[in-house]
Amino acid sequence: MELRAILSHVDHTLLKQDATWEQIRTIVDEGIAYGTASVCIPASYVQQAAEYAGGRVPICTVIGFPNGYSTTAAKCFEAADAIKNGAAEIDMVVNLGWVKDGKYDDVLAEIKAVKAACGDKLLKVIIETCLLTQEEKIKMCEVLAQSGAEYIKTSTGFSTGGATFQDVALLRQHCPPSVKVKAAGGIASLADAEKFLSLGADRLGTSRIVALAKQQGV
Repeated sequence: MELRAILSHVDHTLLKQDATWEQIRTIVDEGIAYGTASVCIPASYVQQAAEYAGGRVPICTVIGFPNGYSTTAAKCFEAADAIKNGAAEIDMVVNLGWVKDGKYDDVLAEIKAVKAACGDKLLKVIIETCLLTQEEKIKMCEVLAQSGAEYIKTSTGFSTGGATFQDVALLRQHCPPSVKVKAAGGIASLADAEKFLSLGADRLGTSRIVALAKQQGV
């Protein structure tokens, strides 16, 4: 797979706590230069980044991040606020305690509420696969199928593990075609990126693929 094709699936990401505007601006510049699917940045920088990008690359941000236990009202406010500020894509973390409690109706209702707040903007739902059982992952695929969200996403990158080949294959197997898969967390090589895409991922959340493209002089 050509490197440019891989880059077109990348959400070029910078979510570390001490990210500065200079670093965010670099991420935006790189996203534009390398044709990434989006740049994924903290909500506090969305408006500044959107104005700076001027539509040359979609701006993505995260809500309820990284723990997922904000109230539904807070998540909806975060999503609406980010979109008002120029975000084109929203990555939300589900309430993992509700998943563990088997409160799937509440999980579904929350995702639907956040999707309503997103309107026609993309919603990706982070289920933090490293904290779930196989049965819980499959159940979350069923929930996502009913939710109206466009993507199921493996990981925040801030928990005990990131994307695995097995999890991406599992999510793709159990989600309908209407729900795409985003692999995120720990994607460190072009070979890994290509393997995730071959297993059915449509997006890759990573900062390293652009760095590798730079090394190759692309």
